[in-house]
Amino acid sequence: MNEQGVPHKRRVRYRGTHPRAFGEKYKELNAAQYEADTQKVIARGQTPAGTHRPICVQPILEILAPKPGDLGVDATLGYGGHASEILARIRPGGKLFGLDVDPIELPRTEQRLRAMGFSESELAVRRMNFAGIAQLAAEAGRGFDFILADLGVSSMQIDNPARGFTFKADGPLDLRLNPGHGQSAADLIKGLSQGDLALMLYANADEPHAEDISQAIHSRRDRIRTTTQLADAVRFALKDLPKATRDDDISGSLQRTFQALRIAVNDEFGALDRFLALLPECLAPGGRAAILSFHSGEDRRVKKSFQAFSRAGVYAEVAPDPIRPSPEERRSNPRSSCAKLRWAVRAAA
Repeated sequence: MNEQGVPHKRRVRYRGTHPRAFGEKYKELNAAQYEADTQKVIARGQTPAGTHRPICVQPILEILAPKPGDLGVDATLGYGGHASEILARIRPGGKLFGLDVDPIELPRTEQRLRAMGFSESELAVRRMNFAGIAQLAAEAGRGFDFILADLGVSSMQIDNPARGFTFKADGPLDLRLNPGHGQSAADLIKGLSQGDLALMLYANADEPHAEDISQAIHSRRDRIRTTTQLADAVRFALKDLPKATRDDDISGSLQRTFQALRIAVNDEFGALDRFLALLPECLAPGGRAAILSFHSGEDRRVKKSFQAFSRAGVYAEVAPDPIRPSPEERRSNPRSSCAKLRWAVRAAA
């Protein structure tokens, strides 16, 4: 029992010399207490369990150019890596709104940022979807000098089996960013026809084996309640692929299947379309936007929206091509490999 009278809780024990399960990685899950150990994990090109490594930090800071007194939005706060860099640059007098829909991770991120010394006058945290950004602009009373949206799912969500985002560990097939809202991926599967499943896999993830996978999932739809059961259905669907490429093909299809379901469960494309439509009117004249996407469906939407508003004269300038993470960053953080960064500048009038 500690000084506050709270009983001491033993850490989870594990077999062997190194922890493997998420809950056993007690050092990685306490980065502040075991900084040397987490730095060793990062040096191996991995992300410590329960954390997230921000991507394209320097290009984003160059695009947004945050300065003292600026008013901005981090529309997907996540672990707070981008936000902490931005907050340091808008002092004194600046303010950042940090948005996220995840009720589990958002309080932890706010606690970390407060511990770094960022006050409520500097950082306003809101649990909301970025599709509602117009109401945020109304609350602020003026357009924002910059808006950032990192569309990737955070590593602390992916790595935790209890959230159901990964096929690499057994857990409930959930995939909701907000577990208290909407239906889980398991419930979604039960209600879709085989044709709708195939269409979802193709539209949300460009899955080349959409027909075979949808048939396997649909035939087992009442028995798929966990991530492992879904992964087994995908592997069964692709069991007859040529042996030379089977493992790589199955791994790619597993990633795309989980991606497609996650997008559907959270209505990610619908939210992104609403956000992109509202984005220009929420920017101040000359305001800057940066959006980091992680697959072709997202990038197409960002590119087309930026180009359409550019042709209409709403944006004075947009990214001619996406910015990719540097080779060094891709080696250091393999999860950055598929990222694409696009930017736009609001016209002055």
